[in-house]
Amino acid sequence: MKYEKAQNILPQYIVNLIQEYIDGGYLYIPRKNENKKSWGEISGAKSNLRKRNKKIFIDYEKGIKIKDIAKKYYLSESSIRKIISQEKNI
Repeated sequence: MKYEKAQNILPQYIVNLIQEYIDGGYLYIPRKNENKKSWGEISGAKSNLRKRNKKIFIDYEKGIKIKDIAKKYYLSESSIRKIISQEKNI
């Protein structure tokens, strides 16, 4: 999120109206609901985690031990079990 000067974007009468409520302060204007993005969409983190979890499940299906999968992905064994459980239900 970046700051924009109101006078560079809004008509002067709207700036004057806003100044009646907040003069010289910061005002956050949220996104429209239809423009909101969920966590990880912009950075790609969500997609990367999905890919990683699929790889974990494939390793599990190949017969690799949970302990070894945990070491490979630097996760706890309980995290690996949760991921496997979630992937089974997809």
